[in-house]
Amino acid sequence: MATSPTVRKIINDPVYGFITIDHPLVLELISHPYYQRLRNIHQMAFAHLVYPGAMHSRLHHSLGAYHLMGIALSELKSKGVSITAEEELGAKLAILLHDAGHGPFSHALEKVLIPGLHHETLSLLIMEHLNTHFKGQLSTAIAIFKGQYPKPFLHQLISGQLDVDRMDYLNRDSFFTGVAEGVIGYDRILKMLAVKEGQLMVEEKAIFSIEKFLISRRLMYWQVYLHKTVVSAEMSVVLIFKRVLQLLQQGMAISAASSDLDFFLQNRDAGAAIKQHLDRFCRLDDHDVMTSIKNWCYHPDKVLSTLCRLVTERKLLKIRFLKEPVDRDRLAAWRKEVAQRLAISEEEASFFVFTGKASNTTYNPKDERIHILFKDGSVKDISEVDNALINYGSSLAFGEISKEYICYPEESKI
Repeated sequence: MATSPTVRKIINDPVYGFITIDHPLVLELISHPYYQRLRNIHQMAFAHLVYPGAMHSRLHHSLGAYHLMGIALSELKSKGVSITAEEELGAKLAILLHDAGHGPFSHALEKVLIPGLHHETLSLLIMEHLNTHFKGQLSTAIAIFKGQYPKPFLHQLISGQLDVDRMDYLNRDSFFTGVAEGVIGYDRILKMLAVKEGQLMVEEKAIFSIEKFLISRRLMYWQVYLHKTVVSAEMSVVLIFKRVLQLLQQGMAISAASSDLDFFLQNRDAGAAIKQHLDRFCRLDDHDVMTSIKNWCYHPDKVLSTLCRLVTERKLLKIRFLKEPVDRDRLAAWRKEVAQRLAISEEEASFFVFTGKASNTTYNPKDERIHILFKDGSVKDISEVDNALINYGSSLAFGEISKEYICYPEESKI
């Protein structure tokens, strides 16, 4: 591989201090419009409605994950793990671009704007497009991202139970929300990383740090990511776009604030030919969505305008978590009451009174595992370690924890 000219740029990050960019290709990618759009996509969607400081972006997160990847690779090399300069650059590029495929408000609208397309699929398409633009310099990064590179631990650092993606978003989201329960010992975990037979592992000295990492993840999900107000806001925005699509199908005139968002709303089969529309997708960000919602506050359709005002004025639907699903007859009665009060149909009232389920799993060994490497060379799953908090008998570790919920207008007596 040709020697790259010396490049050294410093980015001041509020979480880690200084992040160093020391390769010209990385700098070019960061400067590319496909990457710069991440500045305008919230990392935590609508969490800032509950935690005002949570205004950080996908760009902040990807740079933080890039920084942690550099530390992880340096630690592994110091322990004798063979990692070439090309592999190191490939892993850094892969983590830098791992979220490039996120659309406006990330997961909240992922299944609505372009149905059937996961953000990882879009990230890969963007990487392949950039690989053509940069004449094949991202080929190793793409192979690592897809899990097709012969050193599995490089992919596991990007996508796994202990990837640097999770380490950064837990650490960063905790920092910007002020939720101390999310603080993890990422630096100790990185120091304790190891590789055996090509697989990423953690030295036994880090067992308690791993347990803290898993518990912090559980707490952050229920305290932040699945906070009831966040769920209410995100579901309201999803329903706004479902209403828009419904009105369009009925032939009603409605347009978004940007031609790009308009295109994807008017052309529901665009996802099947997304390669042809990649430029359009990569011009979408949170501004397209929020400006459209502000405009729709004055749309003649009462359901749409009311939903939009609920979001823009933060007068969100109330939400209550329940132990059991709501009885159908009671749900129908509540919708009837809302329909009469708002002078809308009972079908339309379903946009204001609805049920759902929030779920989270801390750790499932059936998926990607966390392997602990002991001094004698033996390897155990974290759930099999003696006296560990995360074990087969612990409800913290296994099984999906789900909570039923109901959303309804504040004025309703539910």
